[in-house]
Parts: sequence; structure tokens; C-alpha cells
Amino acid sequence: MTREERIEALRRALEERVLVLDGAMGTAIQNRGLGPDDFGGPALEGCNENLVRTRPDVIRDIHAAYLAAGADIIETNTFGSTSLVMAEYELAAEAEAITETAARLAREAADAAATPDRPRWVAGSMGPTTKAISVTGGVTFDGLRATFGGQARALIAGGADYLLVETCQDTRNVKAALLGCRDAFAATGHEIPVAVSGTIEPMGTMLAGQTAEALAVSVAHVDLLYLGLNCATGPELMAEHVRTLAELTHTRVGCVPNAGLPDEEGIYHQGPAHFVEVIGRFLDNGWLSLVGGCCG
Repeated sequence: MTREERIEALRRALEERVLVLDGAMGTAIQNRGLGPDDFGGPALEGCNENLVRTRPDVIRDIHAAYLAAGADIIETNTFGSTSLVMAEYELAAEAEAITETAARLAREAADAAATPDRPRWVAGSMGPTTKAISVTGGVTFDGLRATFGGQARALIAGGADYLLVETCQDTRNVKAALLGCRDAFAATGHEIPVAVSGTIEPMGTMLAGQTAEALAVSVAHVDLLYLGLNCATGPELMAEHVRTLAELTHTRVGCVPNAGLPDEEGIYHQGPAHFVEVIGRFLDNGWLSLVGGCCG
């Protein structure tokens, strides 16, 4: 199946049923008990993205486990693979190569699990970086656009079916990312769908202060595959925000919550039964086209 055929099948599937995105990559990696050598040395410990080069077997296994559990879509291990973030590990020059490798690993895993009746798709994960124009400063709009553009080019080259601008904390960063994606389409000659997923904190807004309404309005001009929310809280605290997106957006809505809020030890306590109970209410209301799991 070509990428164009997969994308067409993805759009059809989203109209026919609720699709399942995979779960958290970060906590899945933490559960492997890896040490400095696994990451490429003490200076790179914690650089999850570099594992696609140093321990590709671990990343393959995580992808395969989520697919075996029934995920329709797996995310690339590229949450922080922009040159902006990788510069913190002195890997900025290698960021696009790492990103493309990650996308190829996910593509191989998805293709291995796919059947003629059940395609599996790859979402190119584009995290918020460690800089936000309205929150941290230290970055320009054009700089963000360029770093997101490089990440998007590599994800397309590696075989991603769509780009997922996720865990968004500032709508200005989102706009830079969307323009970076557009630049990548022009550079590669391949235009693939884009989805956006924001993060609403317990106080009821994104870190930069925008509400779910503001997020929906700020991207209303873009033909998104879906608009959703992920991370930050458990599903209960997302209810009103998901309802808002379902009422305001012209596209599909996704919800990818944490397993509750972490305790002082960083442990997430909500289990599958609780997730099913709360997300089930969202589904009963007809709000969602996609569900998945974030931290925990």
C-alpha cells in the first residue's frame, strides 16, 4: 500500500469508527530500566530520541507491543527530535537523521503488523520543544518555524502518514509548527495530513494562557486531520475542554489523556477501567474520533 493509499484509508477509517492511538513512549522507555550506555553515554542519558540509533531494538519492541495491544496508529519516537532540543545534547546537526531513522523504525513496525483489512498508520510526533514564545522566550517565531520544518521534512522522508503537532502549550508555537510543516511540504513535494493536539493544564488553560476555545479558533483556518487534547491531566479534567472542541471545531476531535495526575513520586495511578469509564462517556456523547494514552 502506498502512502497515498494509506492516507485515503486513514481518512475513511476516521469517518467509520474511533481510532486508537498508542500510549506513552516516555514511560514505556522508563519501564525498560535503561542505563547511560543504552543512550550512548552519560552525556546522552535521558535523550530518548537517540535510542533509535543506540537501542533500536527497544523502540521496535515498544512499537510492536502497542500494535499487538490493538493500536491503529503508532507515534514516532521523535517528541524532542528538533534541532532546537537536540542542541542541548550537542546533536543538533544530527537531528534530522535521527528523526528520519525514528520514522523508518515506526514505519517498519506498522507495516509488519498491517493486513489488507487492517492498515496501521504512523503519526510523526512533533513535540512543543523546550521553548515557548509566550512562556519561556529564548526563541523567535522564525527560528521555531525552521526547526519544525526540518523535523517535518525528516518525518516525511521516513514514511510518516501524518504529522502530529502535539502537547502544544502556546498557540504561537502551533502557528510556527504549522508553517514549518507547510515549508516541508514545499521542500519535499509531499503533502501529508497534519493534526494538532493541545495541552490544557489543571488551571484550565494552556501554559501560555489560551483556553480550549482560543486553541480551536486559532487553528480554524487550517484543514486539520483532527484537533485534540493530550497530556497534562487525567480524562475527567479534560471533559469540558473536549466538549468545547467538539462544539467549535470543524474537524474531528481526539483525546489522549494521562493516567491521572502523578503523585509526589511521579507515579500515575489511574488504570484501564477508569479510563474506559470516563472516555466511554465522551464516546457516548459523540465527541471523539480518536483516543489514546499519554503519560503513565
